[in-house]
Amino acid sequence: MSADVLRLEDVDPAGISDVGGKAAQLGALLRIEGVRVPAGFCVTTAAYRRVVEGSRELEARVDRLRRLDPEDRDGIRARSAELRRVIEGIDMPEDLVGTITRELTELGDGTACAVRSSATAEDLPTASFAGQQDTYLNVVGAAAVADHVRRCWASLFTERAVTYRMRNGIDHRAVRMAVVVQRMVVPEAAGVLFTADPVTSDRRVASIEAVLGLGEPLVSGTATADAYRVRDDRIASRAIATKERATVAHPGGGTTEQPVAAAQQELPALTDEQVVELARLGRRIEAHLGHPQDIEWCLDADGFHIVQSRPITTLFPVPGADDDANRVYISVGHQQMMTDAMRPLGLSVWQLTAGRPMHEAGGRLFVDVTHIVASPATRAGFLDLIGRSDPLIRDGLETVLDRDDFLPSLPDEAGEVVAGVAPAPMDIDPTVIPELIARTRASVEALARDIRTVQGEALFDFIVEDIQQLRRLLFDPQSTQVIMAAMQASWWLDDRLQEWLGEKGAADTLTLSVPHNVTSEMGFALLDVADVIRRLPEVVAFLRTVEDDGFLDELLALQGGAAARDAICAYLDTYGMRCVGEIDITRPRWAERPTALLPLLLADVEHFDHGAAARLFEEGRDRAQAKEREVLERLRSLPDGDSKADEAKRKIDVLRTSIGYREHPKYGMVSRYLIYKRALLAEGERLVRAGVLAEAEDIFELRFDELREAVRTSCVDHELIRRRKAEHRANEALTPPRVLTSDGEALTGAYRRDDLPPGALAGLAVSAGTVEGRARVVLDMATADLAPGDILVTRHTDPSWSPLFVAAAGLVTEVGGLMTHGAVVAREYGLPAVVGVEGATHLIEDGQRIRVDGTDGYVELLPAG
Repeated sequence: MSADVLRLEDVDPAGISDVGGKAAQLGALLRIEGVRVPAGFCVTTAAYRRVVEGSRELEARVDRLRRLDPEDRDGIRARSAELRRVIEGIDMPEDLVGTITRELTELGDGTACAVRSSATAEDLPTASFAGQQDTYLNVVGAAAVADHVRRCWASLFTERAVTYRMRNGIDHRAVRMAVVVQRMVVPEAAGVLFTADPVTSDRRVASIEAVLGLGEPLVSGTATADAYRVRDDRIASRAIATKERATVAHPGGGTTEQPVAAAQQELPALTDEQVVELARLGRRIEAHLGHPQDIEWCLDADGFHIVQSRPITTLFPVPGADDDANRVYISVGHQQMMTDAMRPLGLSVWQLTAGRPMHEAGGRLFVDVTHIVASPATRAGFLDLIGRSDPLIRDGLETVLDRDDFLPSLPDEAGEVVAGVAPAPMDIDPTVIPELIARTRASVEALARDIRTVQGEALFDFIVEDIQQLRRLLFDPQSTQVIMAAMQASWWLDDRLQEWLGEKGAADTLTLSVPHNVTSEMGFALLDVADVIRRLPEVVAFLRTVEDDGFLDELLALQGGAAARDAICAYLDTYGMRCVGEIDITRPRWAERPTALLPLLLADVEHFDHGAAARLFEEGRDRAQAKEREVLERLRSLPDGDSKADEAKRKIDVLRTSIGYREHPKYGMVSRYLIYKRALLAEGERLVRAGVLAEAEDIFELRFDELREAVRTSCVDHELIRRRKAEHRANEALTPPRVLTSDGEALTGAYRRDDLPPGALAGLAVSAGTVEGRARVVLDMATADLAPGDILVTRHTDPSWSPLFVAAAGLVTEVGGLMTHGAVVAREYGLPAVVGVEGATHLIEDGQRIRVDGTDGYVELLPAG
């Protein structure tokens, strides 16, 4: 054998760079006892490099392709087609044709073959590239095989493959193509086997689809297949399709369709015994390869043959555990309004801050609640608490609990204490709130002062000690009492005012323009900055063109620029620690990337008049006071009305006094995070100067203790950093579930309601009122373009989104709960809001008119016009 061609039995499963992902997987399959793989060989990447990469014309065309935007579909289509034509027209060297001919002779003269692409970025654990390159069936003869090898090389530049690489951050030059040539199996049936359920992600359920004849129409999506779900060697469900036509090998090469005899059309493609046998075969392959697999198989008289196996890359990972016991986890990100993937440094610092065991999976954090929900002593209280915050998490947990065989009930004493379930004292001392705020501010100022003199390994001890101070502030009993008092008062008012007055969401109006809410104050403060900028036309024109974060110093050259710079810098001094996804310390803060603020600032300049901040705050306060008078007056007219009104008045006072403080602990936390981050990046810069790291931000790929060790030893594992960057890109494409089991089942939960208008999208009502308007679907705050009256629709919000709320007329999010930041601020700004609307950013089109009912918790899609 030459370096250009390897027999499959000689393929090294680790040699992806030589044979590509598909051939490497086949090489691994051949090493599993009892797994049949059709005989064949691989035309290696060495042949591709020798034949294709020597072309200067191709090099130039690839360079032009690299410069295109991933969204430029027309440009990608045209450039990709040019590249394919050039590759398909290249002459194959005679010695390579000779080697291919000899290998075909070994398979048997005239043997029909399958010719399949095997790219070096294909069938990988983090990027499957499924269907991105080409496969050709029933190819007969050396000349035809050689021609189809060239076609496989060219398929490296199909439009879909090029776009996939661009969106996954894979360089076109870094990918090469090998080609697998195998003896063609002429099957009675063929199909796919997923060793984990691709819909629910349940690792204990295998999913099988089968058709008569070749599996090509199933893979291409043109045939309806028999479908089976197999659990624990038993068929859990089956659906048998009507089979009017089947794809078979054509005697002259290629494939053709033929009708299925009427007597066979309703019969299953596989017997039940064959279904179970295939599922067992899949489990054997999965165990050997160490990851759930997407397997293509075919069945002939000799039994099952495996023609391809790739990792399933769309499954959300399962948190690691020390034993095989069944477990149930809930998402931390859904409660923190940050479901994006986090980097290792961010994950580890957040866990240090939380100070409790958490489990990592897919770049997200989960809490194991198995013992809490399995014990009757704690189950009801926990479900009630989580249900008020996020009904979808509660429904997901109840779905698991309804399965008696998954989570057996534990003795009462086995449950854990559930913090916050017991009612907090309702009366609080109002003077404690300014004291708590001042204490946090003084602590942050002391940190900023003291950390300046600390560096090296000592910095990590310093930060760990300071995080203990942060935790003391976050979990201070007085602070917790204020927050719980606000929550209990809000719940009490909602429940009682609906019971007594038949009014839903009355407490929402009562929280307008409350004191001490640092998050809503942030939105109003940006309006004050806009007041400064608005009267400076030269500055406004300049800011509309800014792309670089160094623009603040450039302002000084403009008329009025000094005043503009001072206003923006003062805002950043107070709020510059904020950013989207701020619980992840690695995210760029506004102070680091001030251009992120400009779309919000310029929108305020355009859409609001001078003095809007004070006017909006006063209007909200007036509405709250009027609502309070109305509620109390109506209560006094009821039987025992004076008592009801007096009790409601006490709860209103507690609510308005304490609800704004809800935002302060997190504000103090992220203030510290920016200080930690700057100090850690300074260590990263020292490692760069020492030649240890390529760039300072590589520290984000290390956990806190790993970074400490890198600083101590001046040594780092560069392969670890490279691998984690690839893992992060893969994690970003995953959608985290609200509830996750140890079987890998991902549960999003459901609203089990029958009170919705036809076609309405259900959610959680968090801010009362109804509004109609134009939906603006915003996935990136930096691209937001909201005009007054627009309704903001997004995946999730955190405090950094609050300046957008000033212009919005309503809010719809996919993630959120009754007391999350977005809900609290929406109520204070008086925006009707519905959160937890599953799939909102996909089901609602940007620009579509919608009606948001923040009182009953649903969104209606309205007809145009």
